[in-house]
Parts: sequence; C-alpha cells; structure tokens
Amino acid sequence: MKIKDAEIIALMQNPRTQDKGLRALMDAYQSRLYWHIRRIIVDGALAEDTLQETFIKAYQNFHQFKNDSQLYTWLYRIATNEALQQVNKLKKMQKTDEDPEYHMQNLVADNMEGDAEEIQVLLQNAIQSLPEKQKLVFMMRYYDDLPYEEISKIVDMSVGTLKTNYHYAKQKIEEYIKENYER
Repeated sequence: MKIKDAEIIALMQNPRTQDKGLRALMDAYQSRLYWHIRRIIVDGALAEDTLQETFIKAYQNFHQFKNDSQLYTWLYRIATNEALQQVNKLKKMQKTDEDPEYHMQNLVADNMEGDAEEIQVLLQNAIQSLPEKQKLVFMMRYYDDLPYEEISKIVDMSVGTLKTNYHYAKQKIEEYIKENYER
C-alpha cells in the first residue's frame, strides 16, 4: 500500500510521528531522488551520501514546508541544491592541473556497464559537458519528465528561461554526439 503525500505531511508535522513520517517519506521518494542526484553527481557513493543529506535537511527543515507546492517539488529542490553543492565541492577539490572535462568523462565511463552502447556513453558525456543550468534543466525534463512549471519551482527560474535552456541543451547534445560518434 502506497502512502499518500497528505499522510506523510501529517506524520511529519506531528513531533510524535515524525520518525515514522521520515521513513514513509524515504520509502516514497528515495529512488526518484537518488536517480535525480545521480545524474547530477554521477558517482554512486557520493550520490547516496547526498541523498542522505537531502533527507536530513528535509527532516530538520520540514517546518518550512508551506504546502504551496507538491511534496516532491520541495524535495527535488533540496536534492538539487545538495547535489550542486557537492559538484561545487568537487570542482574546488580538483587540482588545477587536472582537466575537469577529462575527469568528468572518466567518471561517466567508470559508471557505465562494460557492454553499454557507444551512443549511451556519448549521451552521458554530452550531458556532463553542458553548463550547470542547462544540464540540470535537461536532466529534470528528459529523465524525470517533469513539466516546466514544476522545474520552475524547483530551480527558481521562469518557464521561458527553462525552455530556452532545454532547447540549447538539446542542440549541444546533438552536436556533441554527431561530432564524436564513430561508426
């Protein structure tokens, strides 16, 4: 039996049932949030850590949930912020003589299965080469199939800006694949 958001919210708002609410929240959203984070971070272990941080922040700050958006929209916003913070930390930790694009391509390659098709690897490399905003919008729209209105609430951008970012991301990905696909 799947628990509804209204039930999770009620459990989380009551101090006596907040732990039960957190378990229900994790059961309901763990998988979706993990894959959202994983597409931003790529590294599986770091994505798991970031997912845990997301749930900790949600637990600690649930009193700030205003119920003016859907629960998953609020959680995606937290997960997105946590993932972007991790990406920024990784960038700061990288040595200045190390090429970031090469590092990201190696991370993607290490996380792909050995028999993955070349086009899938190229797609992942193309996505990783996008600017952060375009990458984020593309992944939420393409993989999570979120409507622009929901993405707008998550990343705090106008729908028009999101559509433009998505359009440019698609163009760059297509160009990247055409330039790098070896037949």
